[in-house]
Amino acid sequence: MATPKSRPRDGYPARALAFILVVTVGLVALMFGTGHRTPRLGIDLAGGTSITLTATSKDKAAINPANMDTAVSIIQKRVNAFGVSEAEVQTQGSDNIIVNIPKGTNSQQAAEQVGTTAKLFFRPVLATAMSGPLPAQPSAKPSGSAAPSGSASPSAAASAGSSSPSASASASPSKAGRALSEGLKAADPSSSASASASPSASGSAAPSGSAAPTGSAAPTAVPTSNADITALTTQGTVPQDLQAQFAGLDCSVPAQRIDYQTDPAKNSVACSYNKEQNVWMKFALGPVAVNGSDVSKAQAGYDTQRAQGWEVQLAFNDAGSKAFADTTGKLAALGASGGPGNQFAIVLDGKVVSHPYVSQAITGGNAVISGSFSQDDATGLSNVLSFGALPLSFDKSDVTTVTAALGSDQLHAGLIAGAIGMALVILYSLIYYRGLGLVSIAGLVVSAVLTYSIMTLLGASIGFALNLPAICGAIVAIGITADSFIVYFERIRDEVREGSPLRAAVQRAWPRARRTILVSDFVSFLCAAVLYFVSVGKVQGFAFTLGLTTLLDVVVIFLFTKPLITLLARRRFFAEGHPWSGLDPKRLGARAPLRSSRRRPAATSAAVKEA
Repeated sequence: MATPKSRPRDGYPARALAFILVVTVGLVALMFGTGHRTPRLGIDLAGGTSITLTATSKDKAAINPANMDTAVSIIQKRVNAFGVSEAEVQTQGSDNIIVNIPKGTNSQQAAEQVGTTAKLFFRPVLATAMSGPLPAQPSAKPSGSAAPSGSASPSAAASAGSSSPSASASASPSKAGRALSEGLKAADPSSSASASASPSASGSAAPSGSAAPTGSAAPTAVPTSNADITALTTQGTVPQDLQAQFAGLDCSVPAQRIDYQTDPAKNSVACSYNKEQNVWMKFALGPVAVNGSDVSKAQAGYDTQRAQGWEVQLAFNDAGSKAFADTTGKLAALGASGGPGNQFAIVLDGKVVSHPYVSQAITGGNAVISGSFSQDDATGLSNVLSFGALPLSFDKSDVTTVTAALGSDQLHAGLIAGAIGMALVILYSLIYYRGLGLVSIAGLVVSAVLTYSIMTLLGASIGFALNLPAICGAIVAIGITADSFIVYFERIRDEVREGSPLRAAVQRAWPRARRTILVSDFVSFLCAAVLYFVSVGKVQGFAFTLGLTTLLDVVVIFLFTKPLITLLARRRFFAEGHPWSGLDPKRLGARAPLRSSRRRPAATSAAVKEA
């Protein structure tokens, strides 16, 4: 009765092999059909920037999972808004956020904006001054040449035309140049002319020039201390509570360019960099008039009508519209006084990003920030305003940039290591197991194809990125897969040593080998799962790959290795124990008495039949 029960089981090997081959071919076809032929590479292999942000707050209770998740969501939106695809933003521990930005278009701008808290305020400007050393100026003027002592610098006025549905506030690109001109003239004893930089009713600054004296060259006394520069270039009245702080502020020193806005209801100071004039400016600012949280929409656009270049178009909510109209109305009432009295500063995280003049009240809840913006500047500011402020402040505790060349070298080294590991396993299998070694090689090939195609498809579907630790996990998996083959092969060889024929040895060895393989793979998968959930970043790539390949090892050993050996056991090459099969009884030291005792019943039965 044993023989009929075993025959149906003999049909399973072919079906199992057909199933796994169909699945393998299907995954490869899906991979090529979707156009994703290579796995998605991580930062350390493809190149890019990895930034670690550490949350900081005076209120320690504010650093909680809810605020951290909100920050992750906002940062992800900001980075994606730059067109940077496949960026990774995830928390690490309780107060860190890891941001991985692949190398590509706009990746640098996205990296610079990561962690910006987006505390936006609209403050009236009380006074301005150039900050830091003056740019190098010629110390002598040639005889007979006219040298302007002031630079012509137009300034655009903010207006709200009745015909336009949305009013605008235009930033003047000339304010730093005007302050610079005044400072240079005051420092130059050879200059007898005085320049005026007061804007006209239309908002334009008139240039003034002076002819240089003839004769010998006159030296120019350039102030060197920050206090001298401030005294020469200050426009407007600095409040008494800010005078010492304003005079001592040197915006050319990075350590002093910090957020001084400790209380929105009080006066403050801030810095700004003028790209056109290549100078730092500092500002004395009044209390916050409009909060950035009242901005309901912001988008970057190009002004084709007034040729102002790139601008940021704002829309306020009801509260912001009223506050903005009141503030611009008060500033416009100051008129074209020639000083900063009718300016308001748009302050982002303690830095003045724009400080337009106002000529009339801006109503309707819409405004335009323009002036000296590049496309990247306008897009960055609009993204920050659109997606809101981060609930916490963040410090960039670590910034690592990997070039594409370095990533390529690391990938090349990882592939070489994997190839060496695979070659050693194949060599060992062929030398020690001979014919059975071909089975292990075939199993490794099937496992490699399944792993590669699944990783490629996961990269396209869920964003799984293959990094260097993940490659290490795949290399470790070669050993795990080979170990499963060894366990099964040794169980079969033990049965052959005991005198069992090969087909019976294959069936008897499987239950014991199966149990050992499952226990071993379960321990490996458990370790990978624990490592995945308790770690972050690149270590998760190692754990994910290790867990995936461990599961695939179970699939391959059950649906490929076991069925293939069952079919090969029917072949004379293996069944008769050919010396190159790896199952030669003599080489394995099979027990002759036990094997002969098992043959006696068959021999006796044959003798009876002959009789």
